[in-house]
Amino acid sequence: MSVIAANAQILYREFHHRDQQQQYSIRSGRFLILQRSSSGYWIDRRNRECKKSLRRDIRVDAFWPDLSRPTTVEMEHINDSDHLDQILLLAQKHSEPIIIDWMATWCRKCIYLKPKLEKLAAEFDTKAKFYWVDVNKVPQTLVKRGNISKMPTIQLWKDGEMKAEVIGGHKAWFVVDEVREMIQKFV
Repeated sequence: MSVIAANAQILYREFHHRDQQQQYSIRSGRFLILQRSSSGYWIDRRNRECKKSLRRDIRVDAFWPDLSRPTTVEMEHINDSDHLDQILLLAQKHSEPIIIDWMATWCRKCIYLKPKLEKLAAEFDTKAKFYWVDVNKVPQTLVKRGNISKMPTIQLWKDGEMKAEVIGGHKAWFVVDEVREMIQKFV
């Protein structure tokens, strides 16, 4: 028999009231699976490992996200070519890459992707800066400078020039993974 808890508080309650059942605990997006064996031991089946422990040795804790780091970082808007030059100069001084999301307000994929990129920005908070450009609200010289033909386009700029880009016309999770790999190459 098994119990799936929606959160750690429910799991804690279930563990203390029904310790004869299989227990689940969400821990950073993964499951901690404890299964009671016929010999009275609990078996930890995480990552395909079996680790036996007595029931009295098992302690279930609530796992909360690390609140010392932000979960999202709002991307800064780039207004024109001069603003881009200032950002590139500052990034070159600090020797860090910048990520620019070229988007449009009419592009659904662009709008859906932006919050995902803000979460990714939190992941690389100290290693890279994230910016966005609405191609309909900036001078076309800036759009031409970025050599943008499709949207959304996510570019990595380092040392004052564009080093890599991802054109995100497919699923957002796939685009985010590609952007993450792109950043890891240059960080």
